[in-house]
Amino acid sequence: MSASLSSMGFASLVPSSTNLSSNMRDNRSLACFNHQNSFFCSTIAFPHTYASSSQLLPGLYPVKATVLKDVEEKVVVEETFQPKSFPDDEVRDSGEEAPGSSSYDMLERWVIKVEQSVNLFLTDTVIKILDSFYHDRHYARFFVLETIARVPYFAFISVLHMYESFGWWRRADYLKVHFAESWNEMHHLLIMEELGGNAWWFDRFLAQHIAIFYYFMTVFMYALSPRMAYHFSECVESHAFATYDKFIKTHGDKLKELPAPEIAVKYYTEGDLYLFDEFQTARAPYSRRPKIENLYDVFMNIRDDEAEHCKTMKACQTHGNLRSPHSIKEDTPEDDSGCVLSQAECEGIVDCIKKSITSPLER
Repeated sequence: MSASLSSMGFASLVPSSTNLSSNMRDNRSLACFNHQNSFFCSTIAFPHTYASSSQLLPGLYPVKATVLKDVEEKVVVEETFQPKSFPDDEVRDSGEEAPGSSSYDMLERWVIKVEQSVNLFLTDTVIKILDSFYHDRHYARFFVLETIARVPYFAFISVLHMYESFGWWRRADYLKVHFAESWNEMHHLLIMEELGGNAWWFDRFLAQHIAIFYYFMTVFMYALSPRMAYHFSECVESHAFATYDKFIKTHGDKLKELPAPEIAVKYYTEGDLYLFDEFQTARAPYSRRPKIENLYDVFMNIRDDEAEHCKTMKACQTHGNLRSPHSIKEDTPEDDSGCVLSQAECEGIVDCIKKSITSPLER
């Protein structure tokens, strides 16, 4: 396999030499090449470089986008879309052919584009409703948002249980992770209630009725296209992340002077944190243990939770890609001679019915 420099990829990934310090130019070199329509970069370090040890690791690494936290912290949010941007646009802008163009299904690409267009329209509609009612009532807005945000996980579990009853789906990881996600969102809701977000009857009425509509809509969407339902949920979680991030940056100083709600302290720091680790599929268990000293810490951790939900919803959009963080350690047991259940699966109700007819499960 030959590796050639791609001028387009190199220009887009590496800053201009005028923006680099002389120290970096003298001691580091970044080589990029195109492999299977993906750009990869390899860092070549020379003696006396000021780069950290993590930057000097040998090998190849894919370039990923990150969202920076305030106060020098980072939270990685892997976005599956840019606003008003779709897969076809990315392919056209890069001047490359679609992946596997010889067998790539053009219809599938347009289906994805339609799904994402509908999702963006629905998300924008919900945001406009919230903006019109909750321009300066933050805790009430968060209460409504958290009431809505946990609904998709109920819907996912409902449909998966139906598939399981029919013998169409037998992957426990999805059920475990979605329940853990709903558990996390429930505690966000309890925190907002303790802060008084549900004080008005109108706020409770609006949130509960939107949630009822949202539940049945998500059940239908998930049965029709799990990919579309997961992407819509990612849109909602992405909006939640942006909302909390803006609130923290605007009111951070005041939040640091306020005490943390008791329910937040118990959830994040006490008891069994198995479910807290379970919904964070992009990180290893026990790798995140928040500290809660004031209300600022509470909102920082809620925001970080929403970022983890975004990454989990991204993983779900690739069929069969979701894994429980705890099940990874369980993949290589010392004694696997026990009963192993078949991992039946399908993608959407049409695919489930088709597979149940053409290749019924052995019982």
